[in-house]
Amino acid sequence: MISDEEAMEMLEQVDMENLRKHMLAVGAIMEKLAERFGEDKKLWKFTGWLHDIDYKKSDMNEHGLISAKMLEGKLPEEALHAIKAHNELTGVKAESLIDKALIAADAASGLVVATALVMPGKKLEEVKVSSLINKFKDKSFARRVERGRIEMCEDIGMPLEEFLELSLEAMKRISNELGL
Repeated sequence: MISDEEAMEMLEQVDMENLRKHMLAVGAIMEKLAERFGEDKKLWKFTGWLHDIDYKKSDMNEHGLISAKMLEGKLPEEALHAIKAHNELTGVKAESLIDKALIAADAASGLVVATALVMPGKKLEEVKVSSLINKFKDKSFARRVERGRIEMCEDIGMPLEEFLELSLEAMKRISNELGL
């Protein structure tokens, strides 16, 4: 598996700042989920960090497939499968814990960021889990956030509220890197 430095180098090559921040956020959530489930924290973090590495290099039908190809030999097959499965357009089905966790974390990061951005100071520290639940229920808020993907947390044995709390806490750990 690649080193922390190599993973960070690959992440830093993404030339869209918001996309890089999103990838960092998903990595933070994935690392915390790995901790919760007794899985390999580094592997899960790298899966989150690198899942969108191909975003500007592929069309949406191939997004995830190209990332996995770029990461062959750098991450184990379970991570590559999760990266392929996070985009349903690839036809790769989410089956494992890491697959489903990545899908849920990917979507949850967007809800958490959108909620932080409507807070008076635009900071994660102002966000409460109750705010996330309310924003989740409000379908007109952050319309591009796919609630069904967040609800995949239930497929991995986590109630929505617990999952959103974990996601928020994970992102708060890296709030400086996220600028939130």
